[in-house]
Amino acid sequence: MLLDVIGHNFRVVREAARGRKVLAVVKADAYGHGVVPVARRLQSEGVDGFGVALAEEGLELREAGIDRAILVLNGINGGAHREIIAAGLTPVLYDIAEARAFQAVAEDRPIDVHLKVDTGMGRLGVPVDDLPEFLRDLRACPAIRIAGLMTHLSTADADPAYVAAQLGEFKLAEGFVRRFGHAPSVRHAANSAALFRHPETHFDWVRPGISIYGYAGSDSVDAPLRPAMRWRTEVLRIRTLRPGQSAGYGRSFVAVRDTQLATIPLGYGDGLLRSASNRGHVLIRGVRCPIVGNIAMDLTTVDVSDAAGATVGDEALLLGEQGGAVLDAGDLAAAAGTIPYEVLTNVSRRVPRVYLNR
Repeated sequence: MLLDVIGHNFRVVREAARGRKVLAVVKADAYGHGVVPVARRLQSEGVDGFGVALAEEGLELREAGIDRAILVLNGINGGAHREIIAAGLTPVLYDIAEARAFQAVAEDRPIDVHLKVDTGMGRLGVPVDDLPEFLRDLRACPAIRIAGLMTHLSTADADPAYVAAQLGEFKLAEGFVRRFGHAPSVRHAANSAALFRHPETHFDWVRPGISIYGYAGSDSVDAPLRPAMRWRTEVLRIRTLRPGQSAGYGRSFVAVRDTQLATIPLGYGDGLLRSASNRGHVLIRGVRCPIVGNIAMDLTTVDVSDAAGATVGDEALLLGEQGGAVLDAGDLAAAAGTIPYEVLTNVSRRVPRVYLNR
């Protein structure tokens, strides 16, 4: 992992935010990059806070010495309300039962929360039509202080009209919240795609995730981001397949000519998506070599016939730059029929992470 690239991407994000505070989303082990090293680098760069999905992720950051604001985006599940308060984590609230649970452990101290409203994502959040009833019920929880108001945009990468509709709902929700006597000091909605495509969504904070790691979240964005993950292994074996011989489970690849086949010690157990079988590529000696045969749990076979001189011990690169050639998470995602987010977060913990500043 290239921590200097994380720093570079953060500076690109901060410039795009135009003075708004930046809450870097580091959920799912910082999108597979390693949450503690990434958070430490971002803290040194001056990030204003972090977004995590789970309380456990926030507690891991606190134990690692991270002292910035930490917002638990998915709310609190499992009854650890007292521990969340003690760790200084800020919960996202969207359920009145959770408000009552925090009230029960408040001990006459105010508890700051960020209220999430559902403006069209259809997952978490108080639907705007239900907000008045929610706010009336919240009066029974005087310790709960709505410090922030937030929503999540579902089509910031593709559909400006729906973004506008969601913003209309968000403004309606803010009106309800203020009429009920609450005064949130921050509002936030912008994910990575909205950060670059929709400045009208920036409000007080922005919440970039994928852009911190080098991807803009939309194909239409031209920003100087650079991928921070370089995923490598080495060639384990070279052999020649004769016409009619096959590679891997199911014989999904059968050689039609003499084929130089490299076996690399990496498979779906390491996070290489099996759906990239016979579709993805690996860089060896600067050549894009096709994956052939079905990707297995621990091993993958690659056609290196065009990589002249390929031999055991050569670097085999899944993501990154080699000899002027580049593979990124978008390439692997296209081969696997998915999105870069899944490619990055799928890299398993059995893959060693090495952190470089250069």
